[in-house]
This record gives sequence, structure tokens and C-alpha cells, in this order.
Amino acid sequence: MTKRKVGIIGAGAVGATAAFSLSMMGTCSEIVLFDIAEGVAKGKAIDIGQSTHYAPNSTVITAAQSPADVSECDIVVITAGVPRKGDMTREDLLMINAKIMKSVVEDVMKYSPDAVIICVSNPLDVMTYVIGQMTGWDRSRIVGLSGALDGARMAYQIYNKLGYGAGQIGTLVIGDHGQHMIPLPQEVQVGSVDVSELLSQKDMEEIIERTKNGGAEIVKHLGTSGYYAPGRAIAYMVGAILNDAKVVVAASALLEGEYGYSDVAVGVPVILGKQGVEKIIEMKLDDETKAKFATSVESIKEGISVLRKNDFFN
Repeated sequence: MTKRKVGIIGAGAVGATAAFSLSMMGTCSEIVLFDIAEGVAKGKAIDIGQSTHYAPNSTVITAAQSPADVSECDIVVITAGVPRKGDMTREDLLMINAKIMKSVVEDVMKYSPDAVIICVSNPLDVMTYVIGQMTGWDRSRIVGLSGALDGARMAYQIYNKLGYGAGQIGTLVIGDHGQHMIPLPQEVQVGSVDVSELLSQKDMEEIIERTKNGGAEIVKHLGTSGYYAPGRAIAYMVGAILNDAKVVVAASALLEGEYGYSDVAVGVPVILGKQGVEKIIEMKLDDETKAKFATSVESIKEGISVLRKNDFFN
């Protein structure tokens, strides 16, 4: 990894915020933005490019005219997809976004064949699985943004309850990136102190609920989903890969027997380094968490089976 070049496909609020975060941190030498909406990638590339005047390191930000310009990237972040509209069923949305993903992934395979792909498109775990099926690449090179964002949302809720320990709150959220996500309070520490010493069970239950609804709460106020936290979480994962940091973070990964499941992508703790997902960490889950994890996996497999039913993979 000498170029430190990152492609971001989908220059909407999340993709652009990821690009801005990366440029402010000076993580990569080059970022290329692509979006199907005319002018969006160009306008944002100019705006972010001008902001780098005050960044610690210079980052070249360009806009791709076509998918062919998103080439020879070390990492490609995919945020492309459409949000659910009023009369759309979940199945409609799934099929539309899977078709978008299919065309995006074909381009990535052609123009950045050695990249690690970070999936941000929803439904996240199903789309991460789709990328695995479409590419046939080693599973280490495909990872979905899930627990890195959900964990940050959980840490925010814990800090709001405690009023101290910002930046010292270690959280873990596994399972799907959706209604069946599993925040694990038993794994939370503030500094080196177990959170159970600091917060009551009632407080913790409230935190779990608010974490699960972290995205919905933002939509309620903004009328659109959040983008600063997802953008920053993406930048964190990109940095871990480019810097070979070997950090432990929860992310959507393709399982091959871990936790007793295969042929599915789901949020689990992984080690992120220059190869992408360098290791999946298998924790011992208690019976209650195992049952929740099974429900989570089942909901993802339901999405995958919708695609199979519609002959998507053929």
C-alpha cells in the first residue's frame, strides 16, 4: 500500500463526510469521489479540496467522471443506494439496492481489483454478503460498517448518562446493523472500570434501547439520517486498514463457521489491518446472547433468501 488511494462511491452526505474526515486526518494521499447525480461529486470534491488547506497533510480530492476513474484504489467505500420511499416494501428496496450494488461491484472488480471494500449501503449485512457473492474475493477484503458506528452511538449514550469518561468508553455491539443489533453491556468498560460498577441495570437497558434507535432519533429531528458519525466511523476503519493498525472493532464480516454460522455476513468483533479483516474474534456468548444472535442472523438470512427467490445471484 504505497498509494494510499481511497475511492468513495456515493458522494451523498455519508460519503462526503467520510471524505472530509479522512482529509482532515491526513489519512490518505488521494480520495476520488463518484456519484451518479451529475455535479455532486465534483462540487463536493472542490469544497473538501479547499478545506484541506488547513489540514495537517495534503490530500488530493478528485471527482470521477465515470466508474473507470475510480481505479487502482487501496480501499473502495460503497455508500450507493436509495432510501426507502413511502409505498416501497422492504423487498422492493432490497432488490433495487442489490441491483445498484451489483453494477457498482462489477466496476470495482474491473478498475480496483486489489482493493478492500467497505460496505456502507443498507441493508448493510445483506449488501456485505452480496459483495462477497459478486466478487468471489477472499472474505478478508470485504467488510461492512456496523459495530464501529453502533458502538460509537452506544458510547455517546453512556457518556450522556455518566457525564465523564469521554474517549475512554469501550463498547461492543454485534449482530445485524438494524433492529436486532446486540449491544453488549457486559463488555463495556470506562477507562478500566466495568460499566456495571458505574450504572444501574435500568440505566443500561435505557442505553441499549437508545443505541438501537440511534439512527431513528436523528431522523426524527433532521428528517434525514445521520452522516457525521457514520462518516467518522468509515474514516476510522479506512485508517485502520491503511495504517495496518490491527485494531479490534465490530464490523459486518462473512462467516465461515464462526459462531456456528456460514454463508452470511453479520456484525462480530474483528481485527482490522492492511489485509482488511485479518481475524474474526470468536467470543463465548451466554445463552441469552446466543439466542439474540440467532435472531439477528435469521433476519439477515431472510433478506438473502429474498434475493435468491428473485434469482438475483444467477
